[in-house]
Amino acid sequence: MNNSKEMTRLAIKALEDKKGSDIRVIDIQEVSIIADYFIIASGSNRNQVQTMADNVKEVLGRAGFEPRQLEGYGTAAWILMDYNDIIIHIFSEEDRLFYDIERIWKDGKAVATTEFNAEN
Repeated sequence: MNNSKEMTRLAIKALEDKKGSDIRVIDIQEVSIIADYFIIASGSNRNQVQTMADNVKEVLGRAGFEPRQLEGYGTAAWILMDYNDIIIHIFSEEDRLFYDIERIWKDGKAVATTEFNAEN
């Protein structure tokens, strides 16, 4: 499994472990050079959004992946975690509706989270 797929698998699991909702993956390899995948998830409140980000950072860190950039942690309305090959967007439910990243990146390919299960 290549690094971006492995990071995506680990990030999905970390988000699921903290009850992240509506987790989506968009393959943007064909439409952008900034990353291979966007992972988008929602949390119901500030604490949950921060906890999801903390868990992703911890899980990916244990696997040897460190974020290049982390933005928005303080307000926790939209936390962006840039891991070069993948970019993770963790939103409050209201901000996710407002920014509508899925629509902006509609030229990317939606990928089922199950595509990143360990046995694939």
